[in-house]
Amino acid sequence: MESWDLKSLEWRPHRPEILYSTDECRAIVLDIPAGGIHQDHQVHEGSWITVVYGEVDIESRTGESQQAQAGTLAHLPPKERHELKAVTDSRVLLLLTPWPGPGHPGAMTLEQKSNARANAAERAS
Repeated sequence: MESWDLKSLEWRPHRPEILYSTDECRAIVLDIPAGGIHQDHQVHEGSWITVVYGEVDIESRTGESQQAQAGTLAHLPPKERHELKAVTDSRVLLLLTPWPGPGHPGAMTLEQKSNARANAAERAS
């Protein structure tokens, strides 16, 4: 068994800390200072967002918004664009499942990685 006291970890604003990573999931702690933003982005995996402390606004590019306080658990499906805005100094736990998700560079073979630029150029033309 492994465990972490999420409330007592060192405060590291905008410096995500990977706590755990396997083929099933990746657990990341992210500290966002009041007024800070974890900018609009998407991931290949499903995102489970738990507010450890503080308060954040979770905004999805589908138009959904959730004001989340300590104890809130939210889920975003794979590839759904979203951003987090901290109302107060906040810590969130992100669980990305499965890890890495389909299409993530970490899930690509070396051959797929070596052809990635050529494939992207073909799609752009």
